[in-house]
Amino acid sequence: MNTHYRDTRKIDPSRGATLGDGSPNDANRIEIGPTQLAFREFETAGIELPNLANMRQFRLDRLVSHVAERDYGGILMFDPLNVRYASDSTNMQLWNTHNPFRALLVCADGYMVIWDYKNAPFLSSFNPLVREARSGADLFYFDRGDKIDVAADRFSGEVRDLIREHGGGNMRLGVDKPMIHGLRALEAQGFTVMPGEELTEKARAIKGPDEIKAMRCSVHACEMAMFEMERFARENIPLGNVSEDDVWAVLHAENIKRGGEWIETRLLTSGPRTNPWFQECGPRIVNNNEILAFDTDLVGTYGICCDMSRTWWIGDEKPRSDMIDAMKIAVEHVEKNMEMLKPGVNIEDLCRNTHILPDNMQKQKYGCLMHGVGLCDEWPLVAYPDKMVPGAFDYELQVGQCLCVEVLASPEGGDFSIKLEDQVVITEDGYENLSKYPWDAALMGLT
Repeated sequence: MNTHYRDTRKIDPSRGATLGDGSPNDANRIEIGPTQLAFREFETAGIELPNLANMRQFRLDRLVSHVAERDYGGILMFDPLNVRYASDSTNMQLWNTHNPFRALLVCADGYMVIWDYKNAPFLSSFNPLVREARSGADLFYFDRGDKIDVAADRFSGEVRDLIREHGGGNMRLGVDKPMIHGLRALEAQGFTVMPGEELTEKARAIKGPDEIKAMRCSVHACEMAMFEMERFARENIPLGNVSEDDVWAVLHAENIKRGGEWIETRLLTSGPRTNPWFQECGPRIVNNNEILAFDTDLVGTYGICCDMSRTWWIGDEKPRSDMIDAMKIAVEHVEKNMEMLKPGVNIEDLCRNTHILPDNMQKQKYGCLMHGVGLCDEWPLVAYPDKMVPGAFDYELQVGQCLCVEVLASPEGGDFSIKLEDQVVITEDGYENLSKYPWDAALMGLT
């Protein structure tokens, strides 16, 4: 009976009042984060934890600076990922994507107000940068019925009053994804509504030091979950009666065990279902001596996205020679394209100078060479030359940008595909590959 309540209520009983990331060491706290398992794995791997207070301040400063650059009175956000970026708070994120009940306003002077679910105004209370919590931004029909316009008028009036006080009365307002009644109500208040999504994507594109530390943590946790999924697949698929869904469920479970949040897609397939790509996992029983390919699309610890892909050969025989050849082409594609990454490189030049896939893989190649990543897939998108729209992404890479470099080696008319993807950060002298997960040895022809 030597266990005390002061210890059992802690996330990590070996620590004092705070954890290594500066958050309260209280298992009953409001904010979510990594679990004991994840913290142990970070420590074993020697991964430095972020300082969450510094990370939150960096993000707010980014938003305020971009508001000032565009001469806006503020930025009003409805997208749950933008709300998370600004406040670092969550509330039923997936439900919120199709029932938009949250909104957040960052005024030109940095004053931040969140409109949350009416019964949960406390969910941002851990973050002192959020100065007020209100309710009333739920402007969707299921919730408001035939009186959405009344709610929209009330909400837009509150935004007007806040901009008068904290935005210098500047009626140029960035707004990311408003519902139509909200947009009309804001315009009726006299706001000139500007494209807020452009602002938030540019603000989020550059990661601060603590965001990059958080991403290292999230990538490591994702890869530990991938190792568990691979172990399950290799041990159980040869025994029979294991479905694609069974394998995919392991990644979900292991992500949650480490304090991860959700997975955005179901992109895991096996055997002939890998070609064409973009089928999602289902009840198909995976056979011994087949390819298994997946794309994590995982929102992990600290809400950071881990978008990595691997293709495995599962079985006791050797893969076919054409599969090995395709794997080697795919690895070369990723590695050669990654070598182009450094500060100052124009995104359009990445498109023009890409490694070229063979003719039989051109039609079914992936939708992009690379894309930004942070809380989810983010700006910019780096297209293949035949899909590049001149002027759409005419920008240079900067230190602190994070990108996913990917490939789909999918022979036209074939019965398999190879999907690979790594996650990198742009550094002063080039890039750092955050992904450590090995390529499949059998598909590389090494076993």
